[in-house]
Amino acid sequence: MQAEPRKSLVGEEYEVEVGPVAHGGHCIARTSEGQVLFVRHALPGERVVARVTEGEEGARFLRADAVTVLDASKDRIDEPCPFAGPGRCGGCDWQHAKPGAQRRLKADVIAEQLQHLAGLTPEEAGWDGTVLPAEGDKVPAGQVPAWRTRVQYAVTADGRAGLRRHRSHEVEPIDHCMIAAEGVSELGIEKRVWTGMDSVEAIAATGSQDRQVILTPKPGARLPLVELDRPVSVLRVDERSGGVHRVHGRPFVRERADGRTHRVGNGGFWQVHPKAADTLVTAVMQGLLPRKGDMALDLYCGVGLFAGALADRVGDQGAVLGIESGKRAVEDARHNLADFERVRIEQGKVESVLPRTGISEVDLIVLDPPRAGAGRKTVQHLASLGARRIAYVACDPAALARDLGYFRDGGYRVRTLRAFDLFPMTHHVECVAILEPAQKGL
Repeated sequence: MQAEPRKSLVGEEYEVEVGPVAHGGHCIARTSEGQVLFVRHALPGERVVARVTEGEEGARFLRADAVTVLDASKDRIDEPCPFAGPGRCGGCDWQHAKPGAQRRLKADVIAEQLQHLAGLTPEEAGWDGTVLPAEGDKVPAGQVPAWRTRVQYAVTADGRAGLRRHRSHEVEPIDHCMIAAEGVSELGIEKRVWTGMDSVEAIAATGSQDRQVILTPKPGARLPLVELDRPVSVLRVDERSGGVHRVHGRPFVRERADGRTHRVGNGGFWQVHPKAADTLVTAVMQGLLPRKGDMALDLYCGVGLFAGALADRVGDQGAVLGIESGKRAVEDARHNLADFERVRIEQGKVESVLPRTGISEVDLIVLDPPRAGAGRKTVQHLASLGARRIAYVACDPAALARDLGYFRDGGYRVRTLRAFDLFPMTHHVECVAILEPAQKGL
C-alpha cells in the first residue's frame, strides 16, 4: 500500500525569529512547530514573515523567503539592485546587507564549517576570523562593486537576456547587472534580442581588451549575427557534444596575473574577480615561501596560474608538475608555461594521474580543487609525499573543512588560513589554507 503524498507547504507563511547564518546564502529559523526553515533575504536577529518556496509537511527542512521584515537588523539596507529580492534574480544573496556585514556573515560560515567538519577553532586554524575585501571593493553601504568579469545570461522565450531566479530555471529579465564588470556591461548584452539562444556568456579579460561572447543555441536554432557595442570574439557551444567552437575572432582571451599573460581558451576557467588571481597567487606564495631548487606540484592547475608562479620562484634547478583534467586547459597551460623547461603538465584526473607519476616525495604542493574538494583518497596520497608546506585554495568552506580534517589524519596541521571576499553580494568566499607537518622531522 502506497503512502499518501505529503502536503506541499509552498506558499505558507510563518512569523519567525531569524537565527544564525548558514552555508548557502540563507539564515536558519524554526516554525512554531519546530520545523527548520532556511530563509533567504533575512539577517540574523530579525523578525520576519517567511513564505515557503520549497518543502512539504514532515520534511527535514523547508526553504523560504523573508517577504516582510517586522523587526530589522541594524545591518539591513535597501537592496541597491532593482532586480534583487524574494522571487527575483538569484545571482546575489546579500544585497540587503551592508558590505561589512556581508563579510562578517561569511566569516561566521567559515568558522562554523571549520568547527563542525574539522573540529577546528579559528585560533587552531591560524585564522584571525576576518574576511578581507579585494582591493577597491571597500564601498559604502548602498554601493555595489562591479567585479564580475564573466556573466552567463539566460535568455527568455522572447529573446530577452536575464539571470535565473534562485533554484529555478525561470529567467528574470534585466537591463543591467550591478555586479558585472565594466568590460561586460559595456558590451550591451541586455539591450539586444537573442532569438533562439538558450544562454549568452560574456567575458571581459583582466589586463587586456579581449572581450568574448559564448552562445548556447536552443536545439536547431541558427546563430544570430552578433553586433554589440564593443568588438568581441564569438564562440558557440555545440548542442550535441557540448564542445565550444570558434565562430569568429580569437578562440581565447588573454588574462594578466603575477606579471605574466595567460591564454584562456574556449571560456575555460579563470578567476572571475579582476583582483582574484593576483590576490590568491600572493597569498599562496607568501604561505609556501618557495626556495630555489624545490620540487612542486600544482594540482587542478587550470591554465597554469600557480604553476607559473612556482616555476618563477623555484628557478632552473627546481621543477613543477601540473595536473589538470580539461583538455583545452592543458593545451593553454603548456602554451602559457612553454618558456619554463622544468615544468610539465599532465592531463587527467588528479586521483588517477598522480599515482602513475611514481612521485614519492615533493617539497611544495598547491591544490585548487573544484567546489566538491579533493576528497579523502587524494588527501591521503598528498599527505604521504612529505611536502614541507601545502597551499589549499578553496571556494567552498565545507569542502575545505572536510579536507582539512583528512589532512590532520594524515599528519598535517593548518599553519595559517586567510579568507577573501572575491564574490561580493553573494555567499561565496575564497580561502587559502597553508598546511605543514604536525611534528618536526616529518
